[in-house]
Amino acid sequence: MMKKTLALTALALAAGATQAQTNVTIYGILDAAVEHLSGVGANSDSIKRMPGLTGGISPSRLGFRGTEDLGDGLKAVFTLEQGLGVDSGTLNQGGRAWGRQVFVGLQGAWGTVSFGRQYSMLFWSQLDADILGPAMFGSGSLDSYLPNSRVDNSIAYRGTFSGVTLGATYSFGRDAVNAGPSPSGTNCAGEAADSKACKQWSLLAKYDTPTWGVSAAVDEIRGNTGAFAGLTSSAMADRRSTVAGWVKLGTVKLGAGVIDRKNEASATTPKSQLWYLGASYPVTPAFTLDGQVFKLDFKGSANQATLVAVRGVYSLSKRTAVYATAGHVGNDGTLALGVSNAAAGNGPAAGGSQTGLGLGVRHSF
Repeated sequence: MMKKTLALTALALAAGATQAQTNVTIYGILDAAVEHLSGVGANSDSIKRMPGLTGGISPSRLGFRGTEDLGDGLKAVFTLEQGLGVDSGTLNQGGRAWGRQVFVGLQGAWGTVSFGRQYSMLFWSQLDADILGPAMFGSGSLDSYLPNSRVDNSIAYRGTFSGVTLGATYSFGRDAVNAGPSPSGTNCAGEAADSKACKQWSLLAKYDTPTWGVSAAVDEIRGNTGAFAGLTSSAMADRRSTVAGWVKLGTVKLGAGVIDRKNEASATTPKSQLWYLGASYPVTPAFTLDGQVFKLDFKGSANQATLVAVRGVYSLSKRTAVYATAGHVGNDGTLALGVSNAAAGNGPAAGGSQTGLGLGVRHSF
């Protein structure tokens, strides 16, 4: 009887140990492209380059994602994800080792609470509606915060209940890296005696069905002495409020949204709106055509920009694709926004226009 009891105990302990093991997934994307840009600088030069900040479709990355079953529906979760410049083998996001995401948290039927460097809720609000997303010719060309909406030192919550997703973040110091001036590291570490310095918060409400979805989000960042992008005081805030949506009509997906911005770092044009409308159409099972138009309008000013971009993606397999993409941006007033956000140093003259062409290959694993 004693031997039987010991054997059963050993089996139970072994089962418990097996259940408590951490499951880890290694994943990544390698996206490399060559782009040609016209209308660069005051002399309207042209350049050819292999950009490293993002590929033609999405930025390259290497990540580790894991879960541990703690029992009673509770899990421990973690993610470590670094951004890679395939052109030169360097780390993106200001040289951070895990610049895209690094967090640990707990997950249950009530949602996920996590701690670390992670996405703002602005990112999740745009994920389905912004067709081109963080591509080289996309929304990041008109607002560099959009593909960089991550925050250091943050607590995040996100949960989905019958199609409704609710989320929030709060950061004690939104960006501890000096990589600038650059959106990859804005020199605003926070976590100081000033209760407002470099803080960030965001809120999300989202509803999805199999054929359509809508989202609304608010994201606010604060500045401090020495912070980049003009937010040199904790009394200054840069707030983005958005409404976005998507719908599937047969095989065609449409996405649209507006991002309203109030940037107190700008004394002359603090208010702006960025509108976008895009579509994705699988022409064949292997070939997909995407297109999107963006309009950035600064209130009470002649400053405006319009960006139009198209992209064709041909899948060679489930994981590998080749693509071609083109974009054109036109600026008015004193704006000098470039068509590409894949690398710095490519803007046209103030009020000028620019055309970009790109070819690349993307592999995911």
